[in-house]
Amino acid sequence: MGQALLAARSLRFPVDGVRPESVRDTFADGRPDHRHEALDIMAPRGTPVRAVDDGRLVKLFDSRHGGLTVYQFDPSEQLAYYYAHLDGYAAGIREGMQLWRGDLIGYVGSSGNAARDAPHLHFAVFLLGPEKQWWKGTPLNPYSALRAAR
Repeated sequence: MGQALLAARSLRFPVDGVRPESVRDTFADGRPDHRHEALDIMAPRGTPVRAVDDGRLVKLFDSRHGGLTVYQFDPSEQLAYYYAHLDGYAAGIREGMQLWRGDLIGYVGSSGNAARDAPHLHFAVFLLGPEKQWWKGTPLNPYSALRAAR
C-alpha cells in the first residue's frame, strides 16, 4: 500500500542541479546497527533543497544523527518526507506552515553524523501510522518516485 501511495504522488526532485538519473539507490545499504532506509543525494554544500510535494511542515529538528532536519507530511498526511544533514534552513521556514511543491526549505550540508567532506541530502519517506507521529513510520524506498520526479 505504501509504495503505491508514494508512486501516485507527482514529486519534484529535492536538490537543485542534480539529475534524478544520477542518484544511486542507497535504501538497502548497511549502516552500523541498521539499514540506511533513505537516499543520499550528493551535491555541493549550500545547494538549495526544495519540498518534493505539497503538505505541512510538521517539525524542524536538530538531531545528533540527522543534524538539521525537516519533516513534512503529504497533503493526505499518510506520508512523511524527511530531509536531513542540512547546512541551514531557508529564511522564514517554521513548523506548521504549508509547503508547496518546489518551496525552498534549506541547503545541502553535512550536519549531524554526516562526513564533513561529503555534503548531501539524506532523503527518506515513511508511511505514517494512525497516530501521525513525525518521528515514526514504515520506511518506503523513494528511489523510483525520485527517478520519475520532475
